[in-house]
Amino acid sequence: MQQQEGLARYREIIPDWDEFLAACARPLPLAIRVNTLRSRTQDVRERLTRKGFSLTAIPWGDDLFYIETPGVSKTIEHWLGMFYIQEAVQTLPVRVLDPQSGDTILDMAAAPGGKCTHIAACMKNRGPLIANEPVGKRQPSLMANINRLGVLNATVTSYRGESFPMHTSFDRVLLDAPCSAEGTLRKESSLRDGATASTIARLSRLQRRLIVRAYDLLKSGGTLVYSTCTFAPEENEGTVSHLLAERDALLEQVSLPFDATSGVTTWEGEEYAPEVSRCARIYPHHIDSGGGFIARIRKPA
Repeated sequence: MQQQEGLARYREIIPDWDEFLAACARPLPLAIRVNTLRSRTQDVRERLTRKGFSLTAIPWGDDLFYIETPGVSKTIEHWLGMFYIQEAVQTLPVRVLDPQSGDTILDMAAAPGGKCTHIAACMKNRGPLIANEPVGKRQPSLMANINRLGVLNATVTSYRGESFPMHTSFDRVLLDAPCSAEGTLRKESSLRDGATASTIARLSRLQRRLIVRAYDLLKSGGTLVYSTCTFAPEENEGTVSHLLAERDALLEQVSLPFDATSGVTTWEGEEYAPEVSRCARIYPHHIDSGGGFIARIRKPA
């Protein structure tokens, strides 16, 4: 089977391999995140239920639902910004970042806006939020979602992340890095053969530049969350290990509300910093969603 061949390089690091393959072959369930800037979770649930949608609460997220009935994107509730259609796994980086009202926060690669608008909701629209997106064709979707979801505290910028100006320092930075996106294979069938080695190598070089700049933009005591939606250790633990070699960064334990897999410390003969075991790997069979990787990094005070 092509899928097995394409992802076989990860077999040694993915527990429950057969469960992983089975989850990858199933259709991705539709999930929504209630936008607390526009509505309350119970109100959204009641309104959509009255319209005939079948909602199932996601137990580890009090603002998350799976929806089995099609057509929710065509509802007035969606157009009013009462919820955002988002893979459940994609809400985790913001939960790990733990934004607070009054913080100064940078989302370094913000389009199309799922995580940026989630950050704003956690901040209750209080405190400066910089939504940076260097790719011009992705900026309209970012601005549209910021407006639709009622985000009032965000400023959109368009700097290349690796050269983001050092004029301001941030309490928290989210770097949801450009990646080979293998973790989205349940909705992108072209990725079921895995990413090419050249793609992974090219992106990991970019990610290493981005993570160093993201860290340098932190205030003393500040928090950086680095996340991807890919399985490749070169783009995940390899990138974080590079930062630890370049800067005096502290890698914190990622705590999630369900069982995930720890970061890998060796890969294809390369030894990573032992601290990367504190990172988290999320696979499709863990929470019936996509795949991802999260690291939480602190700058010493």
